[in-house]
Order: sequence, then C-alpha cells, then structure tokens
Amino acid sequence: MDSVSRMELVQHLETAFAAGPVTSAGLLDAATVSAARPAVLAVLEQLPKRSYGTIRDLWYELPDLPVG
Repeated sequence: MDSVSRMELVQHLETAFAAGPVTSAGLLDAATVSAARPAVLAVLEQLPKRSYGTIRDLWYELPDLPVG
C-alpha cells in the first residue's frame, strides 16, 4: 500500500476548513465524503480528538508524513 502524503490529505481536506476550525471527527467525515482511500482515513483516525484551526495544524500531529 502506498504511503499517505500531506498533499493527499490536502486534496481530501481542502474545503473542510472553509467555515473555520474542524474537529478530528469532522476531518474524517470530510475525507469520507471526498472518497479518500482507507489509508488516508486510517491516518486521520490516529489524530488526537480535538479541533484543528488550519490544515497546517495537522503537521504537528503528523510530523513524519511525507510532503508529496
């Protein structure tokens, strides 16, 4: 299975932050709606259960995720 990249997360979550901060559950919902593959959903399920203000906040929680 291919690893998940930051760019792939951005593709699936680019509209999730349009209305402001998003919870980890909201990110998972957005990725599901955008037909993210199971590996992406698995990465998002590992996030701490809290709100994230921007997509960049995810990189603090996922520092080893490759860029592209």
